[in-house]
Amino acid sequence: MGRAYQNRKVSMAKTADAKAKVYSKYGREIYMAAKSGGIDPSGNLTLRGLIDRAKKDQVPTHVIEKAIDKAKGGGGEDFAPARYEGFGPGGCMVIVDCLTDNPNRTFGDVRLCFTKTKCKIGTQGAVSHMFDHSAILAFKHNDEDAVLEALLSADVDVSDIENEDGKLTVFTPHADYAKAKQALTDLLGEIDFEVDEIQFMPRSVTPISGDDVVMFEKFLDMLNDLDDVQNVFHDAEY
Repeated sequence: MGRAYQNRKVSMAKTADAKAKVYSKYGREIYMAAKSGGIDPSGNLTLRGLIDRAKKDQVPTHVIEKAIDKAKGGGGEDFAPARYEGFGPGGCMVIVDCLTDNPNRTFGDVRLCFTKTKCKIGTQGAVSHMFDHSAILAFKHNDEDAVLEALLSADVDVSDIENEDGKLTVFTPHADYAKAKQALTDLLGEIDFEVDEIQFMPRSVTPISGDDVVMFEKFLDMLNDLDDVQNVFHDAEY
């Protein structure tokens, strides 16, 4: 399961232009999390996790503070989540998660990415049933039994725990994210999570090669260029 997590999430580029897009995407997510769950990270675990991830990805403090201040004011954009599913080159399965203030525009932009790279956009649920929607929490710790006991006592449905080189990686259904994080914090105090994310993880892989790889990378580049696209998940294996 850990290998699937490491290999199936699209990585962000390191160019200045790509960094600006990363800042924008984090700002949008932080704004939405603060607006819906409160601006205090100590009482909003989703917001706290986003802020921690943003800092690890070197998002400037002023970007984070601006997003929270915007949520504090109660105004600003009215973003809504949108999810698109379909099939990429070689028949691989793809899920595209967006935050948008204009669903018609976003659908048109995402559909164009599919059609221009000979991919096929599907209906909702077309491929997501072949993924596990999982919360992933990774941190340095050795006592797997104590962690598992704390999670089960908090009524967390633990899908898996990996123990490797002094690091534990906990997988739970996405709906148990807050409970799992609170249980771990109650047990261990403040934790520097190396991974603190919710992802779609494929249950199997679809091998692609040759021209399909070239076309798939073009497809991913086009999606990452869209401001509304937050995450792309897939089951392709080169």
